[in-house]
Amino acid sequence: MTTTADVTRWVTSSYSNTGDSCVEWVPGIVSTTGAVPVRDSKNPAGPTLAVPVTAFAAFVDGVKSGSQHR
Repeated sequence: MTTTADVTRWVTSSYSNTGDSCVEWVPGIVSTTGAVPVRDSKNPAGPTLAVPVTAFAAFVDGVKSGSQHR
């Protein structure tokens, strides 16, 4: 059973271990919205971006591969 709290739970990226570049996202709504909410974990009341799933997947792949594209 999925609750509203599960759907809106922010998750910190496993690649944010250093503490200086922390990204959080909400996986629970991706399948219904087609977008991934992303925010800076150091500023949870700050702005939130809604990134298309394909763009977020490309971002994650880039992080995993160590890509330095700008």
